Amino acid sequence: METTTLSPGLQAYIARGAQMMAATAQQRAVMRRKRFDTIAVHGLYNMEAALANQGSIIEPGYFATSQHFENSDHMETALAYQMPSWTYARIANPTQSYLEETLALLEGYGYPGEVSATVASSGMAAIFMATNPFLVQESSNANGHTPTRLNIVASAKCYGGTFMLFSQRYQAERGVEVRWVRNPLDLDEWASQIDAGTRLVFGEMPSNPGLGVFDIAGLAEIAHRHDLPLIVDSTVATPALLRPLQHGADIVVQSLSKTMGSSGMAIAGAVIARHDIPSRVGPEELRANFAMYVKLLPLRDHGPGLSPFSALMILNDLRTLRSKVDRMSRSSEQVAAWLSEHPTVETVNYPGLPSFDGHAIAQKYMWLVDGADDYGAPINRYGHLLSFTVKGGIPAARRVFDRLQMIWRATDLGRIKSVATIPAISTHQQQGEAGRALAQVPGNLIRLNVGGEHTADIIADLEQALG
Repeated sequence: METTTLSPGLQAYIARGAQMMAATAQQRAVMRRKRFDTIAVHGLYNMEAALANQGSIIEPGYFATSQHFENSDHMETALAYQMPSWTYARIANPTQSYLEETLALLEGYGYPGEVSATVASSGMAAIFMATNPFLVQESSNANGHTPTRLNIVASAKCYGGTFMLFSQRYQAERGVEVRWVRNPLDLDEWASQIDAGTRLVFGEMPSNPGLGVFDIAGLAEIAHRHDLPLIVDSTVATPALLRPLQHGADIVVQSLSKTMGSSGMAIAGAVIARHDIPSRVGPEELRANFAMYVKLLPLRDHGPGLSPFSALMILNDLRTLRSKVDRMSRSSEQVAAWLSEHPTVETVNYPGLPSFDGHAIAQKYMWLVDGADDYGAPINRYGHLLSFTVKGGIPAARRVFDRLQMIWRATDLGRIKSVATIPAISTHQQQGEAGRALAQVPGNLIRLNVGGEHTADIIADLEQALG
């Protein structure tokens, strides 16, 4: 609608919306000057917001499905996205918004530009929402030639759910070619896969379960040369150790169900993006603020909204993210070093081991945020996920797995409790033997999430199981 045709009532609500957005932007600017731990504890929720919520010093959980409006002008303005509102919980919710603002601040920590976030019902929902908007079909060009086949370029070293989304839902069902990069450390291999039909570049760092890494800045330069967005899943690292936007990535995906929600009380995901991203397709709104575009349009229509209760659980887990990741990373380094010396262990995948292929790249990118405050100088930390292969093949690996007494047997990771799984029979089972070979996931590989228990007790359980 043209501004000149708006009723006084609509104009008043648009003006009120502008004031609300300005106040939020001002508080966001205040918090961007705070340190990482302070942001994790507070987000944008301040004393003024608390007084508007009965004085609650903790972000309240709003569990209603919809918002009441003052009148028809208020409803019309809100539904036209001309003022902040939450309208309907499938689209937005105040508790979700508290989480989104906190995530945007944490992932954008140290990045000079603007960052926005939107949450979804799971990490897989987030990966879908981060990639699907780019996969629109183009008609024939002016000369009548059919465009190069639509494709995406992605690291084969990725989570099993991501592999299935790309290979089955996108490629088998929709005809989107997936060009798998076997060695993500090889920038030439990435570059060779890109052509006129490519829509996005996707990598997971460190990857699950092989802990594969890649040169984010180098890959971002290649993607941007072709006007393509680089999407990075950094679930394993979390922004406590790695913030890809600082290094040139455009969109970050987080499975909040994992380390960022370490209690294991909620399933959730997030898409966090810098503003003004490159893209060969889509409207200008997609490029200007991808996360908000996704939230208000594709996510609204596909429906993977996050439960407010889950948002509240994740918020509470986030408050101590840095200290937990530091503690569990230190334990993981000790466990990885111990495993690498054990006579029944073939190989250990952990970015912190000097022998690990990709250690130099991990050392370049993975740092404990604000680590100098604790240790007097910046310090590398490599996360709390590792994997190892057992001598004797699949039967031996299963025997070791079955003998664990304290370390939980589950498909989960990121927990405050140590958890192990055999990816070939769990997280990566459905992609088949050929798919596992492509992703380098052998049958005798055990993935270990090192939790918050004392390191000596974790090693003792591994020792008796390997014995």
